[in-house]
Amino acid sequence: MTVSPFEIALPAQTGVGVVAPFDFALDRELWRWVPDRVCLHTTRLPFLPEPVTVQLAQALSDPHGVRRATRDVLVPEPLVVAYACTSGSFIGGAAGEAALVEGMLDAGAPAAVTTSGALVRACARLGVRRLAVITPYVDDVTGRLLDFLAEYGIGTVGSLGLGMLGDIWKMSYSAVLGAVAGLDVSGADALFVSCTNVPTYDLVTPLEQRLGIPVLTANQVTLWAALEEAGEALAHDSALTAPVLLPEVA
Repeated sequence: MTVSPFEIALPAQTGVGVVAPFDFALDRELWRWVPDRVCLHTTRLPFLPEPVTVQLAQALSDPHGVRRATRDVLVPEPLVVAYACTSGSFIGGAAGEAALVEGMLDAGAPAAVTTSGALVRACARLGVRRLAVITPYVDDVTGRLLDFLAEYGIGTVGSLGLGMLGDIWKMSYSAVLGAVAGLDVSGADALFVSCTNVPTYDLVTPLEQRLGIPVLTANQVTLWAALEEAGEALAHDSALTAPVLLPEVA
């Protein structure tokens, strides 16, 4: 008996819900981090006519807004929901990040992660205690990131904020490389490039080879943590940062 190709069941897929800020523009970069069997279901927070300052980050950290967006993205039944915003998840400190996760779980997410929480998780997995940090932010926002890391005992050996108030997604790879070149990473266990709107996918492996330390980026750690919660592995060839090769810290 001949079976019609239309009767063959579709391959199983792993759903990952993504809550992003209103100005998030790197959807394609997120998709590049996941294997083919993973499907990203993305929604955005409402538009806010504000520059990228502490005030905007605080508005994006409202757990009620993230909770509502989480409900919106649960319809296709993802196994995990990720809040893909670095500043919005560190601006309130460790307590603020925990409130965001709790809000997503309260909304019905089977599991929940944030970008900043994922960064802390990646540092713990890699044994990172000293970070070099690149951000696109103004100094006040960058300072809040360093304060957040310090709450977890993660020091910073150097940081560079680019002072951008908007259009962060328009950064070129060369601008990111220029920022890294302007930062002394001596003594750092790893480099972190902040903001889910900063394009970094093709830079991770070359920078790791050049610097000799792991390179962590906002979208990378977000998807790594989300996929780990969903029982999947990151789709990237970096031996230093692929989750299946990250040793547990004793």
